[in-house]
Amino acid sequence: MIGFSQNDISKLLQKYNSESIPYISVETLQEDKSNIIFLDAREKKEFQVSHLKNAIYVGYDSFNLDSVAKKLTNKNSKIVVYCSLGIRSEDIGEKLKKAGYKNVFNLYGGIFEYKNQNLSIYNSKGKTTDSIHAYSKTWGKWLKNGIKIYD
Repeated sequence: MIGFSQNDISKLLQKYNSESIPYISVETLQEDKSNIIFLDAREKKEFQVSHLKNAIYVGYDSFNLDSVAKKLTNKNSKIVVYCSLGIRSEDIGEKLKKAGYKNVFNLYGGIFEYKNQNLSIYNSKGKTTDSIHAYSKTWGKWLKNGIKIYD
């Protein structure tokens, strides 16, 4: 069942995304997280506050396909790209798809939705945290759980 907030997120994502990269829901991820490579498409300061367990920082403004390709040599690997809500991650997913990666997904609702469902996120020391970089006041309204950090 889709809740009210998810309907709002759906409208937001429809406004900014073309769905060129298929979404994967937080619920689906919980069913099977094995052999998934998580790529964090936020900025370094966002990643340092919190990220998904074992996520690889790839950035957005600083995204470099060559350096990512060195880390991800198997183009058939299951890759889930995420950002705050799923907007920047679609752009990065498109670049990966164009580069020949075949199994790329965009996390629906991003790390905000992950935290909104009370799932664990980790700080730069590898410890669980309730702090999450909320990007800006405009975007931060979508984060319902956790401690919002703005810098």
